[in-house]
Amino acid sequence: MAVASATYSEKTDIQRDITEMVRQFADEQILPNAEEYDHEDKFPEPIVEQMKELGLFGVTIPEEYGGMGLDLTTYAMIVEELSRGWISISGVVNTHFIGSYLLMKFGTDEQKDYFLPKMATGEIRAAFSLSEPEVGSDVQGIKSSAKKVDDGSWELNGQKMWVTNGLGSGVVFVLMKTDAKADPPYKGMTCFITEKEPWADENTGDYAGLTIPPKIKKMGYKGVESTELIYDGYRCPPERILGGEEGIGEGFRQMMDALEVGRVNVAARGVGIAQRALELALRYSQERKTFGRPIAEHQAIQFKLADMATKVEAARLLTLKAARMKDAGERSDLEAGMAKLLASETGKEVVEQSFRIHGGYGYSKEYEVERLYRDAPLLLIGEGTSEIQRMVIGKKLLQRNKI
Repeated sequence: MAVASATYSEKTDIQRDITEMVRQFADEQILPNAEEYDHEDKFPEPIVEQMKELGLFGVTIPEEYGGMGLDLTTYAMIVEELSRGWISISGVVNTHFIGSYLLMKFGTDEQKDYFLPKMATGEIRAAFSLSEPEVGSDVQGIKSSAKKVDDGSWELNGQKMWVTNGLGSGVVFVLMKTDAKADPPYKGMTCFITEKEPWADENTGDYAGLTIPPKIKKMGYKGVESTELIYDGYRCPPERILGGEEGIGEGFRQMMDALEVGRVNVAARGVGIAQRALELALRYSQERKTFGRPIAEHQAIQFKLADMATKVEAARLLTLKAARMKDAGERSDLEAGMAKLLASETGKEVVEQSFRIHGGYGYSKEYEVERLYRDAPLLLIGEGTSEIQRMVIGKKLLQRNKI
């Protein structure tokens, strides 16, 4: 039997160096300040500026556009480390990453040349929008519409909901209905690249017709803003249809493709928050004493820690598998759905177990686990609920195993 002489590592040297750098950044800059920004629900501008300097907004953007040109797997590792620090920080880059993916895969050369260099440096940040006040999981039910007008531009009208980075972004990738009679409905949808003025409640000039109401107040996931977007006569030139004229009617397919990598992203966030909850539980259980000894010596606590660590590791491995399949050019919708389902549920479960281990102190805002307890439920809903993931997984299983 051959005996392995090299130390096992699931990361390449580059991946290890980058994740160590991001972990140090999280330990030194994110974790010590997260409580303040969360409490005040304030955008963490100084942290975001440092993220720009580290190049984190251009991780997956090709080097020719000023990015790092790294793969989805490495990006997922980075997102885990950021989410371990504070899930809202990962939210700042999440929609930006999806926007850059849409451009890289479907954008015209002009669209790539214009947007990607600015996005790589973080000069402009991206948001993307599917949901509406009456539409969540049923994307085909959107009502927002775009119609071509006499000068060749498109007039956008409608109300969008739950847009992360909706106020601070400089560009929003938004799905609109361009053919109300299309059958099935998804064939009549188009993705528009809508530019806007960052941090402007009401846009004027070239961006007139887009207003952003006050940000939505949330239980958790604070600091990064979630907003509505109201398009009322917003004019979008034809060259800002994603993919150009050929992109008309392709918006639904484009967005679903992007959500496939987005689900790997959310899975990585679930792993990150679960990892932090586990770390807090391990530390607290060794410091807190009951009945004359640390609670970590009680079997009931050890069982909780064992289950927590096992679930975190399983979620991490499934997330990395989905990312690596996508990087290899394979279809990973099934695996991405599984990763998002398991990791988001694991995030919620591990945080709750950490909360229980902390006892009464877990309910106090003086302890970090209280913030995690408010942040974790977002993952069960964002970018496809657990129920939607199960529908996707079941459907894909039957397709792949048809008799």
